[in-house]
Amino acid sequence: MTTKIRLVVEYDGSAYVGWQRQLNGLSVQEVVEKALQQVFGAPIRLHASGRTDAGVHACGLVVHFAAPRSLPMTACREGVNSLLPPDIAIVAADVVDPEFHARYSARAKWYGYRVWQGAVRSPLNGRQAWHLRDNLDLSLMQAAAADLVGEHDFAAFRASNCDAKTTRREIFAVALRQHGQLLQVDIAGSGFLRNMVRIIVGTLVEIGRGRRPVTAIRELLESGDRTAAGVTAPAQGLCLMQVMYSGERKDFRNLFGARENSLTTDRESDSFRISVSPVTPQNCI
Repeated sequence: MTTKIRLVVEYDGSAYVGWQRQLNGLSVQEVVEKALQQVFGAPIRLHASGRTDAGVHACGLVVHFAAPRSLPMTACREGVNSLLPPDIAIVAADVVDPEFHARYSARAKWYGYRVWQGAVRSPLNGRQAWHLRDNLDLSLMQAAAADLVGEHDFAAFRASNCDAKTTRREIFAVALRQHGQLLQVDIAGSGFLRNMVRIIVGTLVEIGRGRRPVTAIRELLESGDRTAAGVTAPAQGLCLMQVMYSGERKDFRNLFGARENSLTTDRESDSFRISVSPVTPQNCI
Protein backbone atom coordinates (compact mmCIF):
# COMPACT_ATOMS: atom_id res chain seq x y z
CA MET A 1 0.00 0.00 0.00
CA THR A 2 1.25 3.49 -0.85
CA THR A 3 2.45 5.53 2.12
CA LYS A 4 1.14 9.07 2.45
CA ILE A 5 3.66 11.54 3.90
CA ARG A 6 3.04 14.99 5.32
CA LEU A 7 5.68 17.72 5.27
CA VAL A 8 5.81 21.13 6.91
CA VAL A 9 7.65 23.62 4.71
CA GLU A 10 9.26 26.91 5.75
CA TYR A 11 10.45 29.40 3.16
CA ASP A 12 11.38 32.96 2.38
CA GLY A 13 9.18 33.74 -0.61
CA SER A 14 11.14 36.77 -1.82
CA ALA A 15 12.72 35.01 -4.82
CA TYR A 16 9.68 33.00 -5.93
CA VAL A 17 6.46 33.53 -7.88
CA GLY A 18 4.59 31.91 -5.00
CA TRP A 19 4.08 28.38 -3.73
CA GLN A 20 2.21 27.00 -6.74
CA ARG A 21 3.88 26.02 -10.00
CA GLN A 22 3.49 28.72 -12.65
CA LEU A 23 4.72 29.33 -16.18
CA ASN A 24 6.08 32.81 -15.47
CA GLY A 25 8.82 31.92 -13.01
CA LEU A 26 10.23 29.65 -10.34
CA SER A 27 7.87 28.50 -7.58
CA VAL A 28 8.58 26.97 -4.18
CA GLN A 29 6.54 23.91 -5.16
CA GLU A 30 8.75 23.24 -8.18
CA VAL A 31 11.93 23.45 -6.12
CA VAL A 32 10.65 21.11 -3.40
CA GLU A 33 9.23 18.59 -5.88
CA LYS A 34 12.55 18.41 -7.74
CA ALA A 35 14.41 17.76 -4.48
CA LEU A 36 11.94 15.02 -3.52
CA GLN A 37 12.29 13.43 -6.93
CA GLN A 38 16.04 13.19 -6.40
CA VAL A 39 15.52 11.49 -3.04
CA PHE A 40 12.79 9.05 -4.12
CA GLY A 41 14.00 8.46 -7.67
CA ALA A 42 10.56 9.16 -9.13
CA PRO A 43 8.37 12.20 -9.89
CA ILE A 44 6.53 13.59 -6.85
CA ARG A 45 3.35 15.66 -6.92
CA LEU A 46 2.72 17.74 -3.80
CA HIS A 47 -0.75 18.69 -2.53
CA ALA A 48 -0.64 21.81 -0.35
CA SER A 49 -2.82 23.23 2.40
CA GLY A 50 -3.12 26.35 0.27
CA ARG A 51 -1.05 28.63 -1.90
CA THR A 52 0.93 31.75 -1.16
CA ASP A 53 1.42 34.56 -3.64
CA ALA A 54 4.70 35.93 -4.95
CA GLY A 55 6.83 37.37 -2.15
CA VAL A 56 4.76 35.85 0.67
CA HIS A 57 6.57 33.70 3.24
CA ALA A 58 5.65 30.59 5.24
CA CYS A 59 6.72 29.10 8.55
CA GLY A 60 4.29 26.22 8.36
CA LEU A 61 2.82 25.44 4.96
CA VAL A 62 1.64 21.80 5.00
CA VAL A 63 1.84 19.45 2.02
CA HIS A 64 1.29 15.75 1.44
CA PHE A 65 2.31 13.28 -1.22
CA ALA A 66 2.15 9.60 -2.01
CA ALA A 67 5.61 8.09 -1.52
CA PRO A 68 6.63 5.83 -4.43
CA ARG A 69 8.81 3.76 -2.10
CA SER A 70 9.48 3.37 1.59
CA LEU A 71 12.18 5.60 3.09
CA PRO A 72 12.86 6.74 6.67
CA MET A 73 11.44 10.13 7.63
CA THR A 74 14.98 11.44 8.00
CA ALA A 75 15.28 11.14 4.21
CA CYS A 76 12.22 13.36 3.84
CA ARG A 77 13.69 16.02 6.06
CA GLU A 78 17.49 15.92 6.24
CA GLY A 79 17.85 14.26 2.83
CA VAL A 80 15.59 16.73 1.05
CA ASN A 81 17.01 19.71 2.94
CA SER A 82 20.49 18.85 1.69
CA LEU A 83 19.18 19.43 -1.84
CA LEU A 84 17.18 22.61 -1.15
CA PRO A 85 18.43 26.21 -1.38
CA PRO A 86 18.97 28.17 1.88
CA ASP A 87 15.60 29.96 1.60
CA ILE A 88 13.53 26.73 1.72
CA ALA A 89 13.51 23.98 4.35
CA ILE A 90 11.46 20.96 5.39
CA VAL A 91 10.98 21.48 9.13
CA ALA A 92 8.88 18.38 9.86
CA ALA A 93 7.85 15.11 8.22
CA ASP A 94 5.55 12.29 9.27
CA VAL A 95 3.40 9.46 7.93
CA VAL A 96 -0.34 10.20 7.94
CA ASP A 97 -3.54 8.24 7.43
CA PRO A 98 -4.62 7.57 3.85
CA GLU A 99 -7.64 9.83 4.38
CA PHE A 100 -5.53 12.86 5.29
CA HIS A 101 -5.47 15.76 2.85
CA ALA A 102 -3.31 18.83 3.46
CA ARG A 103 -6.01 21.18 2.18
CA TYR A 104 -9.34 19.51 2.86
CA SER A 105 -8.46 18.17 6.32
CA ALA A 106 -7.33 21.59 7.59
CA ARG A 107 -9.48 23.19 10.29
CA ALA A 108 -7.72 26.49 10.86
CA LYS A 109 -4.93 28.68 9.52
CA TRP A 110 -2.87 31.32 11.24
CA TYR A 111 -1.34 34.20 9.29
CA GLY A 112 1.01 36.83 10.64
CA TYR A 113 1.70 40.23 9.10
CA ARG A 114 4.61 42.47 10.14
CA VAL A 115 4.83 46.24 9.86
CA TRP A 116 8.10 48.10 10.50
CA GLN A 117 7.47 51.66 11.72
CA GLY A 118 10.28 54.16 11.54
CA ALA A 119 11.78 57.06 9.64
CA VAL A 120 14.62 54.80 8.48
CA ARG A 121 14.12 51.49 6.72
CA SER A 122 15.38 48.32 8.38
CA PRO A 123 17.68 46.25 6.13
CA LEU A 124 17.20 43.25 8.43
CA ASN A 125 13.40 43.46 8.31
CA GLY A 126 12.91 44.76 4.78
CA ARG A 127 12.22 41.37 3.22
CA GLN A 128 9.70 40.37 5.91
CA ALA A 129 7.88 43.60 6.79
CA TRP A 130 6.02 46.56 5.33
CA HIS A 131 7.98 49.72 6.05
CA LEU A 132 5.86 52.68 7.16
CA ARG A 133 7.13 56.06 8.32
CA ASP A 134 3.85 56.82 10.10
CA ASN A 135 3.17 56.44 13.79
CA LEU A 136 0.08 54.23 13.93
CA ASP A 137 -2.55 54.50 16.65
CA LEU A 138 -2.57 50.94 17.96
CA SER A 139 -5.65 51.47 20.14
CA LEU A 140 -7.76 52.46 17.12
CA MET A 141 -6.53 49.45 15.16
CA GLN A 142 -7.29 47.13 18.08
CA ALA A 143 -10.83 48.47 18.43
CA ALA A 144 -11.47 48.04 14.71
CA ALA A 145 -9.97 44.55 14.59
CA ALA A 146 -12.49 43.30 17.15
CA ASP A 147 -15.19 43.49 14.46
CA LEU A 148 -13.38 40.88 12.35
CA VAL A 149 -14.01 38.02 14.77
CA GLY A 150 -16.87 35.67 14.00
CA GLU A 151 -18.45 34.44 10.79
CA HIS A 152 -18.90 37.17 8.19
CA ASP A 153 -19.10 37.84 4.47
CA PHE A 154 -15.59 39.06 3.60
CA ALA A 155 -16.40 40.09 0.02
CA ALA A 156 -14.91 43.54 0.67
CA PHE A 157 -11.60 41.92 1.61
CA ARG A 158 -10.83 39.76 -1.43
CA ALA A 159 -8.83 40.32 -4.60
CA SER A 160 -10.67 40.99 -7.84
CA ASN A 161 -9.33 37.71 -9.27
CA CYS A 162 -10.41 35.61 -6.28
CA ASP A 163 -12.34 32.59 -7.56
CA ALA A 164 -13.75 31.34 -4.23
CA LYS A 165 -17.30 30.00 -4.49
CA THR A 166 -18.34 31.69 -1.25
CA THR A 167 -16.97 34.75 0.52
CA ARG A 168 -18.17 33.74 3.99
CA ARG A 169 -15.34 32.91 6.39
CA GLU A 170 -14.96 32.60 10.15
CA ILE A 171 -12.23 34.43 12.03
CA PHE A 172 -11.41 32.81 15.37
CA ALA A 173 -8.99 35.33 16.83
CA VAL A 174 -7.05 38.50 16.04
CA ALA A 175 -4.03 39.88 17.88
CA LEU A 176 -1.99 43.05 17.45
CA ARG A 177 1.41 43.05 19.19
CA GLN A 178 3.87 45.92 19.30
CA HIS A 179 7.56 45.11 19.81
CA GLY A 180 9.44 48.38 19.60
CA GLN A 181 9.16 49.54 15.98
CA LEU A 182 7.75 46.21 14.81
CA LEU A 183 3.98 45.64 14.77
CA GLN A 184 2.75 42.06 14.33
CA VAL A 185 -0.85 41.41 13.27
CA ASP A 186 -1.95 37.79 13.81
CA ILE A 187 -5.18 36.41 12.38
CA ALA A 188 -6.51 32.86 12.75
CA GLY A 189 -9.56 31.59 10.93
CA SER A 190 -11.25 28.70 9.19
CA GLY A 191 -9.94 29.86 5.83
CA PHE A 192 -9.03 32.98 3.88
CA LEU A 193 -9.88 34.54 0.54
CA ARG A 194 -7.17 35.64 -1.85
CA ASN A 195 -5.39 38.74 -0.45
CA MET A 196 -7.86 38.80 2.45
CA VAL A 197 -5.26 39.26 5.19
CA ARG A 198 -3.33 41.87 3.20
CA ILE A 199 -6.47 43.93 2.53
CA ILE A 200 -7.47 43.67 6.20
CA VAL A 201 -4.03 44.91 7.25
CA GLY A 202 -4.13 47.70 4.66
CA THR A 203 -7.48 48.84 6.06
CA LEU A 204 -6.28 48.62 9.68
CA VAL A 205 -3.23 50.71 8.80
CA GLU A 206 -5.45 53.42 7.34
CA ILE A 207 -7.48 53.35 10.55
CA GLY A 208 -4.26 53.61 12.55
CA ARG A 209 -3.26 56.62 10.47
CA GLY A 210 -6.55 58.31 11.29
CA ARG A 211 -7.72 58.25 7.68
CA ARG A 212 -10.67 55.97 8.35
CA PRO A 213 -13.10 55.72 11.26
CA VAL A 214 -12.78 52.92 13.79
CA THR A 215 -16.09 51.56 12.46
CA ALA A 216 -14.65 51.02 8.96
CA ILE A 217 -14.19 47.24 9.30
CA ARG A 218 -17.77 46.75 10.46
CA GLU A 219 -19.11 48.93 7.65
CA LEU A 220 -17.09 47.05 5.02
CA LEU A 221 -18.33 43.69 6.28
CA GLU A 222 -21.88 44.99 5.89
CA SER A 223 -21.41 46.57 2.46
CA GLY A 224 -19.18 43.95 0.81
CA ASP A 225 -17.69 46.70 -1.34
CA ARG A 226 -14.02 45.99 -2.16
CA THR A 227 -13.58 49.44 -3.72
CA ALA A 228 -14.35 51.01 -0.34
CA ALA A 229 -11.73 48.97 1.55
CA GLY A 230 -8.10 49.88 2.15
CA VAL A 231 -5.06 49.18 0.05
CA THR A 232 -3.64 45.70 -0.34
CA ALA A 233 -0.64 45.60 1.99
CA PRO A 234 2.63 44.52 0.31
CA ALA A 235 3.29 40.80 0.01
CA GLN A 236 6.60 40.73 1.89
CA GLY A 237 4.98 41.41 5.28
CA LEU A 238 2.76 38.32 5.15
CA CYS A 239 3.67 34.89 6.51
CA LEU A 240 1.63 31.70 6.79
CA MET A 241 2.48 30.79 10.36
CA GLN A 242 0.65 27.52 10.90
CA VAL A 243 -2.02 25.17 9.54
CA MET A 244 -4.03 23.20 12.09
CA TYR A 245 -5.93 19.93 11.90
CA SER A 246 -8.48 18.04 14.00
CA GLY A 247 -7.10 16.55 17.20
CA GLU A 248 -6.33 18.59 20.31
CA ARG A 249 -7.73 21.82 21.62
CA LYS A 250 -5.84 25.01 20.92
CA ASP A 251 -6.13 28.32 22.75
CA PHE A 252 -5.36 31.10 20.28
CA ARG A 253 -4.44 33.47 23.08
CA ASN A 254 -1.58 31.18 24.02
CA LEU A 255 -0.81 30.49 20.38
CA PHE A 256 -0.38 34.19 19.64
CA GLY A 257 1.47 34.78 22.92
CA ALA A 258 -0.76 37.68 23.91
CA ARG A 259 0.75 40.26 26.25
CA GLU A 260 -0.35 43.46 27.94
CA ASN A 261 0.45 45.59 24.88
CA SER A 262 -1.59 43.42 22.54
CA LEU A 263 -5.21 42.73 21.79
CA THR A 264 -6.50 39.22 21.26
CA THR A 265 -10.17 39.06 20.43
CA ASP A 266 -11.96 35.76 20.18
CA ARG A 267 -15.50 34.79 19.27
CA GLU A 268 -16.80 34.22 22.78
CA SER A 269 -14.43 35.02 25.62
CA ASP A 270 -10.99 34.38 27.00
CA SER A 271 -11.87 30.71 27.24
CA PHE A 272 -12.76 30.24 23.57
CA ARG A 273 -11.21 27.13 22.07
CA ILE A 274 -11.24 25.44 18.70
CA SER A 275 -10.50 21.77 18.30
CA VAL A 276 -7.34 21.69 16.23
CA SER A 277 -4.02 19.92 16.17
CA PRO A 278 -0.99 21.95 15.10
CA VAL A 279 1.50 20.31 12.78
CA THR A 280 4.87 21.35 14.19
CA PRO A 281 8.35 19.87 14.57
CA GLN A 282 7.41 18.98 18.15
CA ASN A 283 4.89 16.29 17.18
CA CYS A 284 6.65 14.74 14.21
CA ILE A 285 10.21 14.10 13.18
